[in-house]
Amino acid sequence: MGNRGILHDAERKVVKHWTGKAWVACDPSFKAIDRKPLFQPRRYSELFFLDEATAYAAGHRPCAYCQRERFNAFKSAWSVAHAAGNAATTFSIKDVDASLHEDRVARGGAKVTYTASLRDLPEGAIFEVDGVAFLQNRGRLFKWSFTGYSLAQALPGSASVNVLTPRSVVKLFAAGLPARVHASASV
Repeated sequence: MGNRGILHDAERKVVKHWTGKAWVACDPSFKAIDRKPLFQPRRYSELFFLDEATAYAAGHRPCAYCQRERFNAFKSAWSVAHAAGNAATTFSIKDVDASLHEDRVARGGAKVTYTASLRDLPEGAIFEVDGVAFLQNRGRLFKWSFTGYSLAQALPGSASVNVLTPRSVVKLFAAGLPARVHASASV
């Protein structure tokens, strides 16, 4: 479940895409907290993702409160991937959020994507080809949908793809951070 702040109005209509740079992915089952009804007044707007890989592709990071273990793994991977090999380099999560924000949203609100060769993408990265989203997982290619993944035909490693996962997160995957994926990608 994602949190980008309060995005809805009193009529529960979404009126903005985010309120700050800290886009977090929360565990909807944490402490059995019941968020229903959704979009309550003066409470953050709940966004739902198929899995962690999808949340990462949307530009979210693990919540430090309800996903402490995942948050710590994310921070460790960030240190390795973005500190030029100096694990002693300190950084604040606010700096991480600002960097992620640059990688996910362009001026005017458009999603930032980039082109890469399929062979250069690590597992967990979500990309698109001809408007269809795919995930690389366990050496296989899966077509993404709101309800799950389906096994897809392999593409040549030299294929040029439009990467949806922010560049800074792709670096985390390359540094060894695994993304949790929906069970349908375990075929």
